[in-house]
Amino acid sequence: MTRILSLNQNSILKAAAVLKGGGLVGMPTETVYGLAANAFDSKAVAKIFEAKGRPQFNPLIVHVNDIDAAREISELNEQALILAHKFWPGALTLILSRKHDSGLSDLVSAGLASVAVRIPAHKGARDLIKACDFPLAAPSANKSGSLSPTNPAHVAQSLGSSVDMILADGACAVGLESTIVDCTGAKPLILRSGGVGAKELSDILGREIAYDLGEDQGNIKSPGQLLKHYAPSIPVRLNAIDLEEGEALLSFGSAKFMGVKGGSNLPDNMVRHLSKDGDLYEAAANLFAMMRELDNSAYKGIAVMNIPEQGIGIAINDRLRRAGGG
Repeated sequence: MTRILSLNQNSILKAAAVLKGGGLVGMPTETVYGLAANAFDSKAVAKIFEAKGRPQFNPLIVHVNDIDAAREISELNEQALILAHKFWPGALTLILSRKHDSGLSDLVSAGLASVAVRIPAHKGARDLIKACDFPLAAPSANKSGSLSPTNPAHVAQSLGSSVDMILADGACAVGLESTIVDCTGAKPLILRSGGVGAKELSDILGREIAYDLGEDQGNIKSPGQLLKHYAPSIPVRLNAIDLEEGEALLSFGSAKFMGVKGGSNLPDNMVRHLSKDGDLYEAAANLFAMMRELDNSAYKGIAVMNIPEQGIGIAINDRLRRAGGG
C-alpha cells in the first residue's frame, strides 16, 4: 500500500530518500500534485510514463529550486529572465534551450533540444527539491487522460501502488496546471494556458504574446501538446529477426542469433544494446541516446529487435513506430 505522509521536515527527508533510490513520489505544488522522479535518472523517469498508463514519451516539466539551478540545465535568454524574475516561483513553465551538459535524462525532453522548467511556489515542493539536491521531473500525478489531481486522495485513487509515497499537504492553491511559454524563439509563445494569464505575461513583456496550442502537429514541444518526435534521418525497421546488408542493429535481450542475411558478421560499432538483460526500464532509458548514435549516413537503416508490448514497452514501441513513420 502506498505510504501517504503529512508534509513536514521528516516526511520530506523520507521522500527525498525514495527519490534518491529511483522511486516515485506524489508531490504537492500550488498548481496540481506532481508525480516526481529524479530528472537525472532515466530509469526513474521511465517509471513516470509507465505509472501514468499507456504512455507516449511526451516532454516533462523539470522542477528546480531557484534560477541558478535553472541555469545549470538550460539557457535563459533576456525574455525568459524577465518572465522568470516576475513569475518564479509560480505557476509558469518556460520552454528553454537545454544545455548539452545538463545531465538531464533524454526522456525528460523526449529527444528535443529544449526543456520545460519551473520553480514551484509551494514551499514544501521546493524543500523537497533542496533535500534531493537534484531537479525533479514531475508531470501531474494521475493516469493519462484522467482529471489532474488537486489533493492527495486524487493521487492515491488514480495511481495506487504505482507511486511509492505521497506527500500530503491538502488541496492545491491554484488547482490548474501551469501556463507554458516557449522562450526558445525570437518571440515568446504560449503553448498551454494555465495559472498565469496571457494579459499578465503581455504586460510584463510590454507586448502581446501569441498562442501556439499545438494545432501544428509537426511542431509540438511542450507538455500538454503531442510530442514532436525525434525521427532519424535513415529508415527504422521494427521487429527485425535478421539484418539487411548495411543496417545497424538496435537490440533488446540476447542478440546471439542476429546476423546479416548472407551470413556475414555485424561489426560491434553497428550494434547498440537497449538492454542485454531484457529490462524494459533500461531500454527506455537508453532509447533516445542510442537512436542518435545509430542515426548515421554510413548505415542504410536501423533494424530494431522485438520489444514486448507491455508496461513501459508500450511507450517504447509507440516511440519506435513514430520514428519509423507510423
